[in-house]
Amino acid sequence: MKQQGLRHPRLLHTYADALSELITPIKPTPVYQPQLQVINHDLWDAMGLPQEWQVNDTFMALLFDRDSTFTEHSVAQKYGGHQFGQWNPQLGDGRGLLLTEVEALDGTRHDLHLKGAGPTPYSRHADGRAVLRSTIREYLASEALHHLHIPTSRALCLISSSEPVYRETLEKAALMIRTAPSHLRFGHFEYFYHDRESGSDPEVATDKLNQLMQYALTEHFPEALASDNPHLSMLSSIVQDTARLIAKWQVYGFNHGVMNTDNMSIHGITFDYGPYAFFDDFEPHYVCNKSDHQGRYRFSQQPSIGLWNLNALAQAFRPFAKIEDITKVLDQYEPALVEHYHAMMLKRFGLSEVTDGALAMMALFMKLLQSGQGAQSGQTHVQQLDQPDEQATGINRDYHISFRQLCGHTDWDEIAQLRDNYLDIALFDQWFAAYRTEAEAQNVAFVTMQTNMNLANPHTVLRNHHAQAVIEAAEQGDYSLFHAYLSALSDPFNEASKIERFAAPPVATDKGIALSCSS
Repeated sequence: MKQQGLRHPRLLHTYADALSELITPIKPTPVYQPQLQVINHDLWDAMGLPQEWQVNDTFMALLFDRDSTFTEHSVAQKYGGHQFGQWNPQLGDGRGLLLTEVEALDGTRHDLHLKGAGPTPYSRHADGRAVLRSTIREYLASEALHHLHIPTSRALCLISSSEPVYRETLEKAALMIRTAPSHLRFGHFEYFYHDRESGSDPEVATDKLNQLMQYALTEHFPEALASDNPHLSMLSSIVQDTARLIAKWQVYGFNHGVMNTDNMSIHGITFDYGPYAFFDDFEPHYVCNKSDHQGRYRFSQQPSIGLWNLNALAQAFRPFAKIEDITKVLDQYEPALVEHYHAMMLKRFGLSEVTDGALAMMALFMKLLQSGQGAQSGQTHVQQLDQPDEQATGINRDYHISFRQLCGHTDWDEIAQLRDNYLDIALFDQWFAAYRTEAEAQNVAFVTMQTNMNLANPHTVLRNHHAQAVIEAAEQGDYSLFHAYLSALSDPFNEASKIERFAAPPVATDKGIALSCSS
């Protein structure tokens, strides 16, 4: 969509206005030699932002002038969160600021949130900066997930700088404007609920929780206001949106890595990217966060952690609903996740009907990807989606390549030739027979099946070794690799957009890279 320049979007600050007691007004701290390095032009145009803002000096004035359009109502938000299962009330926007809210020309609302904005009262003695490394990773990941149709925050722009910051080594500071329907986290509600019990004035704390609930209902869940219990209706939406989100993660092999409740959005979007990864080989127990020593947030655990987090959030709804009614709402999570997971996974095989035969075929394929021996099949419980036998041995196959290899064929005989790629040919033959039988039972024409599969199986996903190469080039001032990789990630289902370098499976030494939370 090309901007015509006839109208500008409205800039709002409803959060700062309605929740003035829950925020800290603060301005971004200028950074040394900032450069508007990358602009998400599609998102910029869709929001209707003025083209003249893309001039570097103009944009930096918007960010750092004390009373500019962006900063006159900029605020840091206060929240808490369960971090690796432990409650921590000492959280908040430690390096980010909510600048403003944009009402785009199509009527949609988007927060503009500046990451790396400098110290705030919640920085806990840190410098409040983001580094180029982590900023590039979030930009790439949020756009990659968006184009895989996985709900996510998005990057509007990336700002490089010459300001040195020290992490494990000396690095350069960078900033990013992130967009989302809002930045309300599970941890917002948890904090203002637990604040009632932490020695604060209970009446004041209750009033703040009420303000937060009413704001969320009015601004983000207005449809819930017409129900008998708006709070329960809002919680139900959050539960089901979260279930659908995590089902998509599981379908596409995405490991978030840090599913603390302060990293969970009430909008059911992927939020707060850290040491994330798409796994390479099919490793259901993959841990992408090398700081996660217990494997709490491993890939196979994400569905159950999603429910754990929703239970933590639901505590804040106890003043507004009976416990048995809250429990019924939480009970919606597992069926919603499993239903969405099965439907989406079967699309990867070009099928649409969730039958016993289809699920058995799918389980055989997952077993085939693992090792060809010892893997469980047919599991559907929320904690057991596609988990392998702990004793399984052998060579697991690249998850993404294996699905893409099912595409681009003219008949069943061509798919049958894939058997030479697998160690366990007997298991392949069993799966292939089940697949063909199910496709015929569903009366799906082969050409239709292939068309559907091409739209569900990406040729390119974000791989950590490619992201690292992009980062190393950008640290030397070369963003050409960034743009090339972003281009492939932004059109992942179109064979014509495939860049072989990015679509090929990694060599063994580049597989399964784990990163720390500081990444």
